[in-house]
Amino acid sequence: MKATLIVASDTHGRNDVLQQLENAYPTADVFIHCGDLEDDANRFGHWVFVRGNNDWDYNMPSQRILNIAGVRIYVSHSHRCGYSNREQQLIKIAKENGCSVAVFGHTHIPMAKEVHGVWLINPGSMAWPRDGNSPAYAVVHLEDGTVHDVEIIHEESWPFGIKKKERKKRTFWF
Repeated sequence: MKATLIVASDTHGRNDVLQQLENAYPTADVFIHCGDLEDDANRFGHWVFVRGNNDWDYNMPSQRILNIAGVRIYVSHSHRCGYSNREQQLIKIAKENGCSVAVFGHTHIPMAKEVHGVWLINPGSMAWPRDGNSPAYAVVHLEDGTVHDVEIIHEESWPFGIKKKERKKRTFWF
């Protein structure tokens, strides 16, 4: 059994990209958002959401367990995990829930690696990356009950055209 997941996070109101991801990946099996949507999740019916620390929609769960193509996936924003041991906490929670994958957001830094039998996948931020790279999302390919491949797709390789000047401008007050 195969499945393709599109994973986004930390869009922080730049939610035009969610519809563009749906259009770019019409055969994707599941669209997952790892929190900090900053919008009404009901506007995005094809997406599975968890609540981030900047989400006001308290109808979104703070975490989810998904079963897709024989793979159990833990989904969280991860803002309640400690900074210095986030990965270890996510691995522990995933294993306690019988999950071999943990997808998460909050850090705005993309990651895809397997540690102690658990895939840690953070798509980064589609709005405000913190690692010096461009905005990003992830494409996860599952096959035969395992993670077959994970791609981090940065803005310059997005299959839809959003130019930097079209990005929503944001003012920070700190």
